[in-house]
Amino acid sequence: MPPDFKGLALSDDFVDSDNKTSKSVSFKGSSSPDMSGSISFKNAYAERSESDSDRSLIDAILGVAKQHHGGLVEEKSDTCSDIEIKSQVAVLVKQESDENLSEKCDSHDLVKEFDRSKTCEDEDYSSDLINSVVKAEKTELRSHVDLGSLILKSNNIARLMPGKILVTKFFPSNDTRMVMAGNRYGNVGFWNLNAMQDEEDGINLYHTHTGPISGIVVQQSCLSKIFTSCYDGFIRLMDVEKEVFDLVHSGEYSIYSLSQQPNVANTLYFSEGQGGLNIWDVRTKKSTTESHLHNARINTIDFNSQNLSTMATSSSDGTACLWDLRSMNAHKPQPLKIASHKKAVHAAYFSPSGSSLVTTSYDDTVGIWSGVNFEDACMIEHYNQTGRWISTFRAVWGWDDSYVFIGNMKRGVDIISPAERRTVMTLQSPHMSAIPCRFHTHPYEVGMLAGATSGGQVYVWTTGQEYAEE
Repeated sequence: MPPDFKGLALSDDFVDSDNKTSKSVSFKGSSSPDMSGSISFKNAYAERSESDSDRSLIDAILGVAKQHHGGLVEEKSDTCSDIEIKSQVAVLVKQESDENLSEKCDSHDLVKEFDRSKTCEDEDYSSDLINSVVKAEKTELRSHVDLGSLILKSNNIARLMPGKILVTKFFPSNDTRMVMAGNRYGNVGFWNLNAMQDEEDGINLYHTHTGPISGIVVQQSCLSKIFTSCYDGFIRLMDVEKEVFDLVHSGEYSIYSLSQQPNVANTLYFSEGQGGLNIWDVRTKKSTTESHLHNARINTIDFNSQNLSTMATSSSDGTACLWDLRSMNAHKPQPLKIASHKKAVHAAYFSPSGSSLVTTSYDDTVGIWSGVNFEDACMIEHYNQTGRWISTFRAVWGWDDSYVFIGNMKRGVDIISPAERRTVMTLQSPHMSAIPCRFHTHPYEVGMLAGATSGGQVYVWTTGQEYAEE
């Protein structure tokens, strides 16, 4: 069972009451719209870009949505075939001392190699298997990215919004390069990197909620519809075609995370209050299942891409749990597995192949859980004490199972190798003026990584080969 979280030195982005707040947050640039119902783009829009309107953003999203394959997303079966995983990431790293490295650096990113003597410690961590079997199927993934070629160009940096960014994601399309983000003031921002080619800053900002944004999900079957969730207990649907933010859910408790199962476009999963999970039907606008899964707030919800009935949750009660979605209707659903840490777990994400799970905890570890039933646990030391003013670190997978990316307190990005069980590289750049905390890898463009800071900045790394081709 999960450990008693009382007495644990837990750290969350905000220590608020679980009941949603009705307190309005001051917002510079426009008067706060009425939050009790739908909000038009006009009323929510803040003049953050050089343009006087958001028309360019609307046209860009609608254009991509029309090019999308469209139609309903087919729901796949839970069965998958066993294919041997093949790592195709070429890593070109030379061992250099800090002195030699600083002498050789230029305006591009610095790449450090860590002490090879540091390995993970496996003791004192629980990996209990609870009565069931978790099948992690393997899939072939190819990324072909040289980590040493990742660079941060000065024109790929923008201050997207004021305040702490809690959520950052790429718009899921290979037809445009766009970053979405949400901050602590209830703002949702968009940065269209393609627009910069037309001498625009490509930034558009909306004030749609009264509290911290906790999730952004693009509707899989229609890219012009985007869900956002907030600590205020609201879920809104940004309908770009209608130019409105519809209120689709209003609950009693704060919503801390929002997710959508792959290939199931009509269902939302969100956490609320102290460990509650709500499964929401988008069509009927009603809850189909409400379950109590943890003893404290659920920070992330993720799904296994190769075993769609398996869900992972991370919680401030010090655990990450795997669940069988087919048993969610039970009165007291039992986890397939409990992955325990000594302090709050701020993230738990499946690898692209679905064969591993990465957890990030305030106990200064990044956990890698692998094996057929995720029974093999490896705890890799990583300093995660971000404090009150910086968003907690959340490690994310790269474009295959080879590497994990996580921020550090020295304004860098640590790259962890699960195979070597250690941090192998650090991305640094003289262009970085703040600590990147929240990351997302582009789902279609290998080598494109976005990192957001607590000062509202977004950094986008790309590969050197890309600029060589241009």
